[in-house]
Amino acid sequence: MPARAAPPRHAVLVHGAGGGGWEWELWAAALRAHGIDVRAPDLQPAAAGLAATTLDDYLDQVRDWIAAAPRPRALIGASLGGLLAAACAEAADALVVVNPLPPAPWATRLPQRDWPDVVPWRCDARLASTRRALADADEAAALYAFRRWRDESGAVLRAAHAGLGIAAPACAVLCVASAQDEDVPPALTLELAQAWGATPLQTLTPSHVGPLLGRDAARTAAQVARWLSAR
Repeated sequence: MPARAAPPRHAVLVHGAGGGGWEWELWAAALRAHGIDVRAPDLQPAAAGLAATTLDDYLDQVRDWIAAAPRPRALIGASLGGLLAAACAEAADALVVVNPLPPAPWATRLPQRDWPDVVPWRCDARLASTRRALADADEAAALYAFRRWRDESGAVLRAAHAGLGIAAPACAVLCVASAQDEDVPPALTLELAQAWGATPLQTLTPSHVGPLLGRDAARTAAQVARWLSAR
């Protein structure tokens, strides 16, 4: 019989639109507790500015990050970061996507929105709206996120919502879906998991970012760490 592949000992964590590597602090602690080294960099705008930043700019960064991580290695991404991670999965030994923006053809079923060239999530951030977006987080987590949201490239979000063609990853895949996600309906994530032969993980959290920042985030991260350790 072939030898069992070693579980990932390194993980690159890719944040979502308007966020940063700070979103992964609870997950980083859980992964490290299972002996997995963690890297959670911030996606950087292009030299010409955020309005000129494209999806390819972000993809190039993720490819560089995963190439620099020793094998066996995992790619973990949330929301937009889930799409970026899935598009770079050929360089990973395991993939975890959390409420990912889905690739084509599922992207056509995302809620339709118009995106300006620069989406002013930092400029327009309000603590009240952050609390609503993180209904399952405590006050400290909501305040922590409110102080760290950043503006985002509209071109990146338009390209992502238009649908990126991605082949089913060859590595093991775990798809994490919130129970009630208004940004990426959980049915899309579960359909994606079925199409890719992935392991589905339905969480109890009701929000899009809840698996990372909600009250149940640490437990979800521990479940993911155990899944990776069993690869």
